[in-house]
Amino acid sequence: MDNSKTISEFQKAINKCREIYFKKLKDYGTSWRVMRPSSLTDQIYIKARRIRSIEEKGDKNIKVDEGIEPEFIGIVNYCVIALIQLGLGPGEQITTEEALKLYDKEIGESTALMLNKNHDYDEAWRHMRVSSFTDIILQKLLRTKEIESHNGKTLISEGVEANYRDMINYALFALIKLDNAC
Repeated sequence: MDNSKTISEFQKAINKCREIYFKKLKDYGTSWRVMRPSSLTDQIYIKARRIRSIEEKGDKNIKVDEGIEPEFIGIVNYCVIALIQLGLGPGEQITTEEALKLYDKEIGESTALMLNKNHDYDEAWRHMRVSSFTDIILQKLLRTKEIESHNGKTLISEGVEANYRDMINYALFALIKLDNAC
């Protein structure tokens, strides 16, 4: 299987997300360093619920005219921030350079996971609807919240890190599908 098209599309979507992350770093610094991963999970949940609401009501019936693309970008970026916070824990602000380095590390690990899963699943995501990505992200969020309520302990399941990585990848797939629909 030739992954070159997927890699190229994935990188284009990542670049869009990273650009927004960088600009927000310039505007706000790393004020997110104060947030606990559970608060970030709730922030991601808000984004996913808004996407679902727009999908169900349609673009014409929303009051804030931003569409779903910025929300998927927000999911990617908040998941990356959550992964950073899992590693560092909430704390003092860090430099923009360090925040970008950590972003690239987490996105790199998520991309490696995507490539392995994409190979095994034979690009099944290409046959999925954007609304299915939304539902899967919501499911992953509910799983994450449940794991968080158990202080991160699971009996058999992957932990919160795996769920954040999956949400990153599903949101990036959604961005690719939205971009290709234009």
